[in-house]
Amino acid sequence: MEQVKQVQVTCPSCGQPTYITVEPADIGEDFIEDCANCCSPIHIQVTELDDGEWSVQVDGDDEQLY
Repeated sequence: MEQVKQVQVTCPSCGQPTYITVEPADIGEDFIEDCANCCSPIHIQVTELDDGEWSVQVDGDDEQLY
């Protein structure tokens, strides 16, 4: 079973790398987490690929995720 993962993403607002925590319950979910650097909201979507790996997509609060 997959465990909780720390994933490095780039904040779409400030461009700085930041870490987010994802877990199996997040797969298929769309949620918002604040950037640790600039506190801007980041849309996060977690999906599971065919090979079992997780894909994490991020967009700014004012952008469409879909």
